Amino acid sequence: MKVRKNIAISENGFIFNPLTGDSFSVNETGVFILQKLKEEETIEAILQSLMDEYELDTYTAEKDLNDFLSMLKSYQLITND
Repeated sequence: MKVRKNIAISENGFIFNPLTGDSFSVNETGVFILQKLKEEETIEAILQSLMDEYELDTYTAEKDLNDFLSMLKSYQLITND
């Protein structure tokens, strides 16, 4: 999965989609995940990073990551490429 090329993401979690004019705010964890996606890390690597960084168990990290990725997809901020 990749963040669409035209999506602007600030360090403090502000996301802007210039194609639609939509803007969003995400928390620190959201910024963390988006940065990993921009670095083109695999979902498995992002999952492991979440567990390490935030001391999460596998179930919680997997659920949170999947929920966040679903939200990003629904707003067309990421692609499956």
